[in-house]
Amino acid sequence: MCTGKCSKFIGISLYPLALLSIICNIFLFFPDFQTTYPKEAAEGLYRLTDEIKYMGGVVGGGILVLIPAIHIHSTGRQGCCANRCGMFLSIIFAAVGVAGALYSGTIAVVGLIRGPVCSVEDGTWSRPFLNSTASYLGDSDLWDICKEPENIVEFNIGLFSALLVAAGLELLLCGFQVLNGLFGCICGTCSHKEVSADCFCSHRKRIS
Repeated sequence: MCTGKCSKFIGISLYPLALLSIICNIFLFFPDFQTTYPKEAAEGLYRLTDEIKYMGGVVGGGILVLIPAIHIHSTGRQGCCANRCGMFLSIIFAAVGVAGALYSGTIAVVGLIRGPVCSVEDGTWSRPFLNSTASYLGDSDLWDICKEPENIVEFNIGLFSALLVAAGLELLLCGFQVLNGLFGCICGTCSHKEVSADCFCSHRKRIS
């Protein structure tokens, strides 16, 4: 497969992953799909998991991947970016995507390890699994300690796991694009109508 076609495939594949990251992060602000808890959190009450507020899915796996995806996709189509210059820039954009995916994945891992914020039996809100000696992830019997929001443990595990999977795939795709972009700089995009000169040379010709 030519480097240009690879870039197009990678760019298209990154779109749904970035969208998934943004959606999961937004849903995490609404435990049990209720608007009550974010409103109480806005009033200063401890209701939301800290890692949600770091916006790993929106900023890291979302925006910092979506913007590179647009450029990476454009290098696989006919136009001013489908040349060696565009491939070189795609390496930089892909590196930004790698950083965003790492940020999103790290936040997701920390959120999974530390567990959700919930109301326990005495009515206080805390992170009951934070200092637990046993991992709650592998022991569903421990999940009953959370009384409110309903099914908050499953809710957090599901969405943070989705964020982690999306971040892992984004990391692989952006990392591969770094290599693909390097080959594209050396060999070109394999496009039959590829612009023979790079962006800078084309600009100099127009000036002359």
